[in-house]
Amino acid sequence: MALPSKIKKNLPLTSPKTLLGRRQELLEKINKDGTYLPKSLLHADLDRGFLDFVKNDLRTVVEGKLVPTVDILITTQNWTQFTETWNFQNIDKNAEPPFIATVRNPEVKFGTNPALIYNIPNRKQYFYAQVPTWDGQRAGMDIYKIPQPVPVDITYSIKIICNRMRELNEFNRIVLEKFASRQAYANIKGHYIPIIMNEISDESVMDLEKRKYYIQTYGFTMLGFLIDENEFTVSPAVSRIFQVVEPDLKYKRTREKKENIIPEEKIINNLTSVYSYSTISIEVSKTFEYICNLNYLNDVNVGDYDVFINNLYYGNTLQTIQVNTNDVVKIIVNKIDPASISEITFDVQFI
Repeated sequence: MALPSKIKKNLPLTSPKTLLGRRQELLEKINKDGTYLPKSLLHADLDRGFLDFVKNDLRTVVEGKLVPTVDILITTQNWTQFTETWNFQNIDKNAEPPFIATVRNPEVKFGTNPALIYNIPNRKQYFYAQVPTWDGQRAGMDIYKIPQPVPVDITYSIKIICNRMRELNEFNRIVLEKFASRQAYANIKGHYIPIIMNEISDESVMDLEKRKYYIQTYGFTMLGFLIDENEFTVSPAVSRIFQVVEPDLKYKRTREKKENIIPEEKIINNLTSVYSYSTISIEVSKTFEYICNLNYLNDVNVGDYDVFINNLYYGNTLQTIQVNTNDVVKIIVNKIDPASISEITFDVQFI
């Protein structure tokens, strides 16, 4: 019975994130450099990402020796010249087979990525994020906008050159396992870019007079997209200002006098207005039907009092209160003994 070559010594105690948790994890990877915008992604970034994908994800080890990977891109023209002269000096200083090289087709076509195939014309800016700001005095928001990414299809060819079949078989196994689900993904600057495998072809040298070399070509298409950070825009949103107003409690508000028509007997006979407070009450309101002045006479168990007219602060411990028709006068007292009743008496002087 066969035994597994790799045995896990440590088992994870937590399961990997999925669904919303996974999306949040991807967003944190994009924003981990301290920016709320996605990282710029251009042709050079896609090429570098594909080379890293070949170097790391398609890493091939045969008999304990790593098959080296050429860490530069070769164009189709350079590859034709290379196969004709079979001179590797200009690329990696006389490296001998086996090795793996990456060839890129120069033309870049408009992409077929289904997530980006439907574009809005004129490169319209779209809302991406709303970021809170604070300048030390005001709290506000910044609106981040980006245009829709441009999809692109870039075609690559991975070629393995070797003189033994075992390197060819091992590399073929790794590629087929990696792309068993039709496509694989390359993480390029925080973006997950799909890569699709196309065809496999053989370009081996069959000349009997020369040493036999195996050359096998694997075609891939990267369904990438372009994002240029120069097209990102940041604009301020509505700012919020907090204002704190502290009134002067000693200020007496001057009120406009209104024309008053009252009976003659009211003018002759002055009245008194008494504000009575129970043991649990500190606030009493009264409505006056005529214009008058409330002149302070005396009080019981009152330290000081605040006067409000129509729920607007009027003054503190006033001797005279000017009242207009239909005014609601509310007096809040500060008791000397909170457990006792209180009382304030005013002389009502009609005008």
